[in-house]
Amino acid sequence: MNFLFLFLDGVGLGANDPAINPLAAASMPVLESLLGGRKMLGGTAPFEGKRASLIPLDANLGVKGVPQSATGQAALVTGRNVPAEIGAHFGPKPNSAVAAILGSGNIFKTLNEHGRKATLLNAYPPRYFEGIASGKNMYSSIPMAVTSGGVALHTEADFFAGRAMAADFTGAGWREHLGYADAPVRSPHEAGLHLGTLARRYDFAFFEFWVSDYVGHYQDMEGALKLLAEFDAVLGGLLGAWDEATGLILVTSDHGNMEDLSTRRHTTNPVPGLVIGAPGLRGEFTHGLHDLVGVTPAIMRFFGV
Repeated sequence: MNFLFLFLDGVGLGANDPAINPLAAASMPVLESLLGGRKMLGGTAPFEGKRASLIPLDANLGVKGVPQSATGQAALVTGRNVPAEIGAHFGPKPNSAVAAILGSGNIFKTLNEHGRKATLLNAYPPRYFEGIASGKNMYSSIPMAVTSGGVALHTEADFFAGRAMAADFTGAGWREHLGYADAPVRSPHEAGLHLGTLARRYDFAFFEFWVSDYVGHYQDMEGALKLLAEFDAVLGGLLGAWDEATGLILVTSDHGNMEDLSTRRHTTNPVPGLVIGAPGLRGEFTHGLHDLVGVTPAIMRFFGV
């Protein structure tokens, strides 16, 4: 049994308005085929199809204000209502209260303690680790959960050896922004195939795609449409490498943002809970699932933990 958690930062279920919502404007044939020809919008969920389910997940969690990354991501990987526990939505990076919750237990730690092989598939360059070691930078909630759970982050060597993925899927960013002229670059479809192949080496694999949140904050429609076209091609490659009879793919987010480019801020929209796999596995996973807090318990049920 394999589980791939495909995390898209800052993507909510928005209105069917192509003027402000790139998810309404973009052509995404792979995603739309999973959704019976529909787009991934607020009006589409809930949806139940042959290969995929789409449910709206509440990211507000009963707390006033606009959802933020640190608390939303922490809720996703701990199964705890983190913003309610600390009294507010908080982000982008964890404060001491969020860090304490992540350190006390999370999905990576629990699965590994129960003999399941869990990992974060993202690779990080040397300067990332240097920034953490110097105190100049700090972990966001996902790598903080991974490291506090006793799982090592993947490195430059892992990326070049094909054991981990670039944050942009294809690896182009390692050449264009990090200066690695010899970095391996894959087409989006090839990157999806590679992602699926890597994920199936583990019981539980997590991939964090944060560029979507940046596009939302910059209100960049052109960039968003390009990003979504590439993601759709990645998804097509991923499905080609995945065994839907024995594994599930979850695509979800921590808060809304990119689905409403009329604002630079996060939104209070629900986020997508797109679940891909065999109907029986999907039905068990999505039963009773309605918010970010329910995601980790649902994954634990999937593994019988």
